Amino acid sequence: MDVKSRNYLLMNRQALERDIKTSYIMDRMISDEVLTLQEEERVKQQNTQKERAAMLIDIILRKDNNSYRSFYNALLHEGYRDLAALLQDGIPAISSGDGKSSVDGMTSYVKTILCEGGVPQRPVVFVTRPKLVDAIKEKLRCLGSDPGWVTVYGMAGCGKTVLTAEALRDHQLLEDYFPGGVYWISVGKQDKAGLLIKLQNLCSRLEHDSTLSQRPPLNIEEAKDRLRLLMLRRYPRSLLILDDIWDSWVLKAFDNQCKVLITSRDRSITDAVAGSKYEVHVESGLAHEKGLEILSLFVNMKISELPEQANCLVRECKGSPLVISLIGALLRDFPSRWEYYLKQLQNKQFKRIRKSSSYDYEALDEAMSISVEQLNDNYKDYYKDLSILPKDVKVPTKVLCILWDMETEEVEDILQEFVNKSLLFCDRNGKSFHYYLHDLQLDFLTEKNRNQLQELHKNIVNQYKKYYKANTPVPSQEDCMYWYNFLAYHMAGANMQKELHDLMFSLDWIKAKTELVGPAHLIHEYVEYSSILDQKDSTVRENFQEFLSLNGHLLGRQPFPDIIQLGLCQPETSEVYQQAKLHAQRETGAFYLEWINKKSLKNLYRLVVRPHRDAVYHACFSKDRQRIASCGADKTLQVFKAESGERLLEISAHDDEILCCAFSADGEFVATCSADKKVKIWNSRTGQCKCIYEEHSEQVNCCQFNNRSGQYLLATCSNDTFIKLWDLNRKCCRNTMMGHLNSVSHCRFSPNDEYVASCSADGTVKVHSV
Repeated sequence: MDVKSRNYLLMNRQALERDIKTSYIMDRMISDEVLTLQEEERVKQQNTQKERAAMLIDIILRKDNNSYRSFYNALLHEGYRDLAALLQDGIPAISSGDGKSSVDGMTSYVKTILCEGGVPQRPVVFVTRPKLVDAIKEKLRCLGSDPGWVTVYGMAGCGKTVLTAEALRDHQLLEDYFPGGVYWISVGKQDKAGLLIKLQNLCSRLEHDSTLSQRPPLNIEEAKDRLRLLMLRRYPRSLLILDDIWDSWVLKAFDNQCKVLITSRDRSITDAVAGSKYEVHVESGLAHEKGLEILSLFVNMKISELPEQANCLVRECKGSPLVISLIGALLRDFPSRWEYYLKQLQNKQFKRIRKSSSYDYEALDEAMSISVEQLNDNYKDYYKDLSILPKDVKVPTKVLCILWDMETEEVEDILQEFVNKSLLFCDRNGKSFHYYLHDLQLDFLTEKNRNQLQELHKNIVNQYKKYYKANTPVPSQEDCMYWYNFLAYHMAGANMQKELHDLMFSLDWIKAKTELVGPAHLIHEYVEYSSILDQKDSTVRENFQEFLSLNGHLLGRQPFPDIIQLGLCQPETSEVYQQAKLHAQRETGAFYLEWINKKSLKNLYRLVVRPHRDAVYHACFSKDRQRIASCGADKTLQVFKAESGERLLEISAHDDEILCCAFSADGEFVATCSADKKVKIWNSRTGQCKCIYEEHSEQVNCCQFNNRSGQYLLATCSNDTFIKLWDLNRKCCRNTMMGHLNSVSHCRFSPNDEYVASCSADGTVKVHSV
């Protein structure tokens, strides 16, 4: 510590020991990383307040300049402005040429500027998002020498504060654009009295010369004038950061020709102030791998060592940095609770995901609900109506026009209010707008309005019936696809058994829907809503489900076949046949055939799908039998639901024919091998390519995973006569097995994974030790 700084501490030691309470001051110094937990414990062990203060000062005297600055800032933040004024002239000078910090790569100059400005430290676990950090820096540079506003906005818990603080850890940015310093004010929800206290504290921090310090401003207008003079005369090239702004009236107190960065959930928050304006939208979702990285850092494990529940937890967190961090911090304290916290997320028990970090809200549900509470009562009702929207679906404006019985412009104005407050997201598709909720927002709304969901579903069905009457939407209408995909979902949610029965057992509806979206979604709906459709008898539903399962591959192809003729081919006891016969009898000028030998025909297959455009070479089930993967001459990998044939993934996977595909034991990955000599590993849910192996010198004929979950060993064989064993966790070839004299056509692990069997065109079968 500089001699001057040390002397100021010693000169004012008596006043400091007499007045300060150490607890909150130490909290701030620990967050600044200048005080350790062990040193805090030493202070707490002292018997009296004065002794604790004396011990803290003794510790600070043995430290460096950053400790002095941190102590000074802590006094200011905790309301000891008179004591801070005593230490003001002892603040050590800083130089922009200071060297690098050995801890995190920041220069001493940056560290000092941020410490004095009250910029938050990095979280204990920090995973960088460089594109967003660079975007914030770019907008700050746009301010140049002119006053203006940069708004970093996004939904609750998306990382606005952390990313903003990270953008400021840039030596060149601070030196070139903000040499006067940066000053961070955590605002949050404030009334006028609370805002005045924030302004008084800021003015006190900026009035460096204690001999000229004035009494605190008595009202917001006086504080605004004083802040304007300070910024113009003493800090013309500085930056104010206003974190977590909720109300636009708060910004008017800072609307005085300054350079200001704000974080907010409300995109339109700067509409009421003057000056240049720039925006950075913080997207709500982390990539799956980033989520796993955060969890691994919290629990101090390699990603490959995380338990099976880790992938499910990250998926349930929906990419939210806040939720992943909360879960990670809880698991750090309770490492055996992976399954418990997974169930809490799956059951939407947000109140049990409680605070275990420095985030401002006690529980996850509070962080999400506070934005909704800011809406006026009418808007709250409209927002509640969104509780029944399906997940991962972008809803066209017209659907909500029908729901609310309003003109397009009125609906767009309401929805824009939600978009501005990061409560809803908008995607512009040509001239029309499509809207969607983040999964966590939808989960929160669903849980909050659980007792009203049935009525909300019933309302949207009734509004649909009122609008379309006896007609059905036509493909030229922008809402057409929504109703064909989700009308049954809303009827089921409303428990409207008769309406759902009439819809799902209508050949007209089946014909119209399969021509637009194919048969798989309808088959899925028969399974999904069977408990409602089967209230009297399951036979009718089974008739229609079987009809679609066996004929769906025909209905989904052009030219579309006549559904009445297909129905007449069903057994005479089938409800499908009965409906088709009634349709045929009503048709005039049409000719239909009815087969006389139907009773002698019996189908043994349960599902027919046509996922590929050319020959199919291989298909396999996932271990849970819920999905099928297939591959073939069209060079694509397809993954679809085993029950309905609904396509889940289509990947243009290789440059030549794909000869084999295989699921891993836990279903997380699918391997493919091809005539292009490559082996590729795919995430079976996202379609992302995890790794590519290119060590075979000829076409690869077969790939098979081992049987044990989590180990991820893959055996492949090729025309080059070799069998190779790959370790996905290490992304390398673990072993090459030789011995065949000709191409190897197939390989397989033994049930205990200790051996691999292979067969070859050389006429031999070989068993190899793993």
